[in-house]
Amino acid sequence: MPKHSIHAVTAAAALACLAAYGPAPGSAVALSAGATGPSSAAPHFVPGPCPKTPEPIEALGAARCGTLQVPENRSRHDAKTIKLAVARIPAVSSKPAAEPVVFLAGGPGADAFDDIPFLVDSGLNKDRELIIMAQRGNLYDQPNLACPEIDRSNAQAVGLRFGAQPAQQLMLKAVKECRDRLTRGGVDLSAYNTAENAADFADLRTALGIRRWNVYGYSYGTDLALTYLRLYPDGIRALAIDSITPPQSAVLPWGWSSAAEGIGNIFKACAAQPACKERYHDPARTLTEQVRKLEAKPLTLNATPPHGDKPVKVVLDGGALLDTIVAFGVRPEDLPAALTELAAGRPKRFATARAAGSVQHVGMFAHGLTNSVACSEWAPGASERDVLEAGKKAFPGWPDTVLAQVPQLPYEYPACGIWKVPDRAAGQRVTTVSPVPSLVISGTFDAKTGVSWAKGVIRDQSRSTAVRIPGIGHWVVPQSSCAQRVLASFLARPSAPDTTCVNGLKPQPFTIIPK
Repeated sequence: MPKHSIHAVTAAAALACLAAYGPAPGSAVALSAGATGPSSAAPHFVPGPCPKTPEPIEALGAARCGTLQVPENRSRHDAKTIKLAVARIPAVSSKPAAEPVVFLAGGPGADAFDDIPFLVDSGLNKDRELIIMAQRGNLYDQPNLACPEIDRSNAQAVGLRFGAQPAQQLMLKAVKECRDRLTRGGVDLSAYNTAENAADFADLRTALGIRRWNVYGYSYGTDLALTYLRLYPDGIRALAIDSITPPQSAVLPWGWSSAAEGIGNIFKACAAQPACKERYHDPARTLTEQVRKLEAKPLTLNATPPHGDKPVKVVLDGGALLDTIVAFGVRPEDLPAALTELAAGRPKRFATARAAGSVQHVGMFAHGLTNSVACSEWAPGASERDVLEAGKKAFPGWPDTVLAQVPQLPYEYPACGIWKVPDRAAGQRVTTVSPVPSLVISGTFDAKTGVSWAKGVIRDQSRSTAVRIPGIGHWVVPQSSCAQRVLASFLARPSAPDTTCVNGLKPQPFTIIPK
């Protein structure tokens, strides 16, 4: 992800339960269903050098780093030890507040260290120490669950139809190759899940000797944060969650309602701006027409990626069009213009966005963690038929070939058939009810984690403050100075944050192209 770029935030912030099991609150021991007892390996922190990132991260120059060493599988006495990369970034203030902020990244599988520039620019370490830990299996951890095989297949897939057999076969081959390699290396894929992730953060606080801290997470990090709060509430002073994925609702078909809500809100905002409404009379209808047209007769063309120097072959069909929109490959303020251009035979914006997928940072993303979480927690209890029905409800009249694949997570059910991890849904899809002060931040243009999913979380947190930031997509805080002020106020006074800057906020003007 290019540093210090708001468009990079929206483009990368990719990936979108019955009873708690295991330990007593505050303990991170033996949390897996069917556990026979805790591992003999006691979690501990070992100081060490900061990771050497592909691009220098200025904040790491003053950071104290090391690794948290924990059991890979807490349900096994003979579990091997894994190492998780940690950085403690000092506060800018000479008199920082006592309680630091710990960050929970999205994904699952995203590199938390890559997010540091956005966090620093957003003021997360202005008055407090900022603590970063790579979730288990991430880059700079041992083991690292990167799947270069999947990165390479994603790069090739831009030249294939989005939902067709060749693309699926390419992906599934890569999934199998990655799984086989990781398991040959001794990785216990069943141990890479949200409950173990939560236990890691509980152990980190104890290992660092921190009495209380504040938790901030976005996207999958909100799923993790709420699970962490439910299982290990001790030591959590306040919880801020951004772009919400509620654990109790995180089932694969859920992606369709989020896509429909986010895209619908973009079009509603266009209708509320006279210039946009006059120029683009019905962008929702244009989108439906273009999805149907492209799915029936895809465009095959050459396009140059935004950060590439050579054109690549891309195929733009209905599924690719939608996935590009959900991934914010085209900025929300440009979407009505891009659709109008596409309808007029000028597909450059979408073709360029599709071509961007050909440039992959191979080995940087922990697809192994993604699959282990998605297949054990999000896929169970629903089927490919449920995905299709949810798609039909979200976008009536669209082709089944488009609606059969969840945006951002295509082919997940056949992939899970290869990945083979235990069903953990019953233990994970549990509502978190807590009196800990919470801040719930949503962006109205978010097509990955729709704003409506915050409602249940707000209801279940008795001391919650909710803010909706108009005109912002996925991962709100780095994109909104108002959200940054609200978060800073919340961390200073969790029970009474100042949200006045939200009043009167409106989306920025949409791009208007000549007729």
